[in-house]
Amino acid sequence: MANTVIMPKLGFDMAEGTLVRWVIQEGEPVAKGAVLAEIETDKATVEVESGFDGVVLRHLAAQGDVVPVNAPIAVIGQPGEQVEAAPAAQAEAKEAPTATKAEPPAPQPTASKQVAEEPGLAGGRRASPLARRMAAERGIDLRQVPGSGPDGRVVKRDVAAFVQSGPAAAAPAQPAPAARPAIQAAAADKHIPLTKLRSIIARRMVESTQQAPHFYVTHEFDLAALMTMRQQVNDLLPEGEKISVNDFIVRAAALALTEFPNLNASIDLAKEEIIQRGQINVGVAVAVESGLLTVVCRDTINLSLRQISAAMGEMVRRAREGKVRPEDIEGSTFTISNLGMFDVEQFTAIINSPEAAILAVGSVRQVPVVVDSEIRPGTRMKATLSVDHRVSDGAEAARFLQSLARYLENPLLLLV
Repeated sequence: MANTVIMPKLGFDMAEGTLVRWVIQEGEPVAKGAVLAEIETDKATVEVESGFDGVVLRHLAAQGDVVPVNAPIAVIGQPGEQVEAAPAAQAEAKEAPTATKAEPPAPQPTASKQVAEEPGLAGGRRASPLARRMAAERGIDLRQVPGSGPDGRVVKRDVAAFVQSGPAAAAPAQPAPAARPAIQAAAADKHIPLTKLRSIIARRMVESTQQAPHFYVTHEFDLAALMTMRQQVNDLLPEGEKISVNDFIVRAAALALTEFPNLNASIDLAKEEIIQRGQINVGVAVAVESGLLTVVCRDTINLSLRQISAAMGEMVRRAREGKVRPEDIEGSTFTISNLGMFDVEQFTAIINSPEAAILAVGSVRQVPVVVDSEIRPGTRMKATLSVDHRVSDGAEAARFLQSLARYLENPLLLLV
């Protein structure tokens, strides 16, 4: 008996998704749990698994189609089985809106992360937007750059490697020097269309700043003991399993949130209530080529440092490869945004609505500190908590940071 595959609902506010790519073609076998297609949501491109064993008898949506949630997209059945339409979904299809075209589907796309042929490259050569911009700025013909991304897609590191390979390969020919420097005409403005992810980020950040009255509290943490213990722990761990400073912060934040449930909450104005979440799911903002994603460490309070490190490492890898799973990016109750790796001393972050707070983390720095009236070297890190004033207040935010300091400055507490 044929089974109908529908457009899955991959987020509580998802209304539709773009069918980026069919991984399994018509007539090909598919196993339950295998990746069937790639769907682009408001947040990311997500791999969708098949819920059935069998053969893909028919695609009911084409690559590039924008399909409403719960609308049929494919039929899976037994080899040789004939179907006139999606038998299990005909009634539902009558009620569901018709799929609309986002753009004409590209012939035979091969990349695993994007939706169609990249513009501006002869022969369908694929490259990320950042790689194209880097190449244009340096006068590089992308057709000469070997691609290391999925299916040969050119990414940022490929352009960087091409530049380093030699000036002859990376730079356009320069005219002979003139007696007087020539006056160059101003470059034309570049009009770069927003990616779907960047557009959604823009809308949600505006909504957050307009609807949630933010206030900010900053604390400076003494991380000397934590950095020493981290070094000792990592000396015992194999490569690929090292614990990052951010892993310690995620663990410490989860422990502190147990004492301050108002910061692990959201507000429902319609019902005039604050919802304190029963589970602590710490999200971590991750920069990807198309914008910013928040990957979610679920049930953080019950995970050890090594488990947090392993889970975060795997989700960050999938996010940067464009292969996130729905559970990777849904359900965060508190978010951490860490720019410490960029030598940032301090910054403030916009709350990831509908959450009540976000922690913006700066770099760990060696700075002079005063101890017993003497100036000594110290190891310090600043972090700023942004809070929705409808849910909490300054005194509670300050106490939360004090609790966070207790864990970070006594890191043995994070091991128990």
